[in-house]
Amino acid sequence: MPKCQKTPSIKTGMTQSCNEPLFISPQWPAPGNVKTLQSTRLGGVSLPPYDSLNLGDHVEDNPKHVAQNRALLAQSLPATPLWLKQVHSTLVVNEQQALTCPPADASFTRQKNQVCTVMTADCLPVLFCNKAGTQVAAAHAGWRGLLDGILENTLASFSDESESILVWMGPAIGPTAFEVGQEVYEAFCAQQASAQTAFKATGQDGKWLANLYALARLRLKQRGIENIYGGEFCTFSDEERFFSYRRDGACGRQASCIWLE
Repeated sequence: MPKCQKTPSIKTGMTQSCNEPLFISPQWPAPGNVKTLQSTRLGGVSLPPYDSLNLGDHVEDNPKHVAQNRALLAQSLPATPLWLKQVHSTLVVNEQQALTCPPADASFTRQKNQVCTVMTADCLPVLFCNKAGTQVAAAHAGWRGLLDGILENTLASFSDESESILVWMGPAIGPTAFEVGQEVYEAFCAQQASAQTAFKATGQDGKWLANLYALARLRLKQRGIENIYGGEFCTFSDEERFFSYRRDGACGRQASCIWLE
């Protein structure tokens, strides 16, 4: 386990004490009964390259270490999360009806103490709630899921007007690190002309730097969502706090959790 250090809370609401996981508290004006937790890679028991709070059970980490890390996470949650089998799809499940580990990339609930959770290591985690504090949701949005409509499908689980929905975007690979090919650029721009503003040419033929946060904002705003928060992280460059598949290859996964109290 890495040596414990107190980390100052700058603008992310981070808290940690020795031998405990470091979590980030999303900064957004959610109702008081909407609770959230964003894990980092710090404070767990996994060994390199999964050091140390790896929550993914599909990355060839020691299963006992993953179970211990999930138990550490559970100490800060009201119940065991519904762990999804994320497959870069557009499938959204209702936690009240879902089976154990369903194949999906988003979940929602209107019940208290049911924890919607997604795992990431560069892809974009997105948390949702309504202003009434009666529904929450979590979505895993890689570029494929983003392009295919995972955010739109998650929004469709809400009956609220768009102005009554709040969104927080968690740690993802940043706009200076996420290089994609021409096909990705063309696919997004074919769906939404303004998507070109979320790409920057690298100077190499057919290579672009993509801004996942900007792409997500554009798609959310196209659906009338204006209350969008977060998006200030970069998993690739912040090696101390976050896992990054693009940076490291073999690595762990952090979790983004939301529930109703």
